[in-house]
Amino acid sequence: MKFPKFQDLILFENDNLIVVNKPAFLSSLDDREGGDNNLLRMAKQYSDDAQICHRLDRETSGVLIIAKNPETYRLISMQFEHRKVNKVYHAIINGTHVFEELHVDLPILNLGAKNVAINRQEGKPAETVFNSIKYYKHYTLVECRPITGRMHQIRIHLASQRANIAGDEMYGGKPVYLSEIKRAYRIGKDQEELPIMKRFALHARRITFKIDENTEMTFEAPYPKDFATLIKLLDKFDS
Repeated sequence: MKFPKFQDLILFENDNLIVVNKPAFLSSLDDREGGDNNLLRMAKQYSDDAQICHRLDRETSGVLIIAKNPETYRLISMQFEHRKVNKVYHAIINGTHVFEELHVDLPILNLGAKNVAINRQEGKPAETVFNSIKYYKHYTLVECRPITGRMHQIRIHLASQRANIAGDEMYGGKPVYLSEIKRAYRIGKDQEELPIMKRFALHARRITFKIDENTEMTFEAPYPKDFATLIKLLDKFDS
């Protein structure tokens, strides 16, 4: 898969760090299988000592912090460890759901092989706050604020509320097809209809953290084309 140049992903850069808008389908770090391009490799080609400070799922797009030196990596890692980083994601979920500061507090157990489960006995603490932003007939645009940073946390916490992310088949989400929202939509006789988004609809929208000891900053990642297109079509045909 062809990705933009690393320079084209940059939202902010100074002497110590880079903030990028990660494209979907690009792994944050090396996969065990190796071979595939990933954000860390791209970052190291751009800046020798680059280290990724947190990760996003391969299919998740959005804002991600890269440190250019060990001191900055430490500064940002400590903020993540002490839950001082404010993260905001946007998700499009199946169904209409009214969330007003819904606080989901369900422990998550990492089962290995990129699988997790809710497990109240053995899971690690996991908390997310959800707010509905926009309602459609069959979908909802939701703001997700993870307080902890467990693998697949937002995805499984939404699934626990029967509010699965559109396209997230691993957790029961169904993809969005134009034929389902556009009246009188007809597909050609021998054509197979593809979903509007070829991944689950989750985007890391905004992040707030200290870029040095005294300066806190917020960075926002614009929606990628597929996410923006889905919202545009929902606005047009499912409002």
